[in-house]
Amino acid sequence: MSTADWLPDGFTVRQADTNHTRLSVAVGGSGPVLILLHGWPQTSRAWARVMPGLARHHTVVAPDLRGTGDSDRPEGGYAKSNQADDIRGVLTALDLNGPVAVAGHDIGSMIAFAWAAAHPEDLSHLILIDALLPGLGLEEAMNVAEGGMWHFGLFMTPRIPEMLFDGHELEFFTATFTAMSNPGTFSDHDLAAYAQAYTGRERLRGGFEHYRTLLADGRENLALLAERKLPMPVLAIGSARSGTTSAQALAPHADKVQGAVAPTGHFVAEEDPDWFTRTVTGFLA
Repeated sequence: MSTADWLPDGFTVRQADTNHTRLSVAVGGSGPVLILLHGWPQTSRAWARVMPGLARHHTVVAPDLRGTGDSDRPEGGYAKSNQADDIRGVLTALDLNGPVAVAGHDIGSMIAFAWAAAHPEDLSHLILIDALLPGLGLEEAMNVAEGGMWHFGLFMTPRIPEMLFDGHELEFFTATFTAMSNPGTFSDHDLAAYAQAYTGRERLRGGFEHYRTLLADGRENLALLAERKLPMPVLAIGSARSGTTSAQALAPHADKVQGAVAPTGHFVAEEDPDWFTRTVTGFLA
């Protein structure tokens, strides 16, 4: 299965050397730059259904995050602020100028948020999609003693999740994707492609490394937010399950926060690409 068999017409995949690593980046369209940062357990393929519509008005840049897809899997560097520097380097490598808009989903939202907090001058707009943010509620959401989500602690544990999921990638991802999305969103081909992208202990490790920095990410975010509020317009998109939780968490820390609730589960851009494209395009306009 080709890793780029999903690529929409008009897009190409390029390799960008950045911040001591190499990222695979899908690029297409024209106009102001819009960066799309995927979550776990996905790759830039997550944006395939919305890339053509967004590319009508924007130069769309969709990287595989470090540790995922066709990008390198370094041992370290997974702090969200450092991954923001990965993306800043991608812009330099592609000779693209800012300020730019960035949209992040899941783990990608954490990178986008860290970028906004550390380098607000880089960004014209910030879009966070079904996001739990380190320092702004994530720690409470993953506290199992208070009924929080169990998977964060497991994924943060060195080596153990790779051992447990090795050989069971398709089973686990099928269960995860179908439980968190509207029926029919993901075909067997989609699920197989995502499972392949994370198959084997080294590919699994690259994914889980994103979780192993979360507590430090939260401390860094809070330190940055203590210095200043986010000055750019922020759109916080929740799902039918999460509602406006992210918008409420962000309100004390940003000058201009707008909330929206998608008629979907967790995978907003894939479950309802028309709604997503319309909402994002309207916000950026």
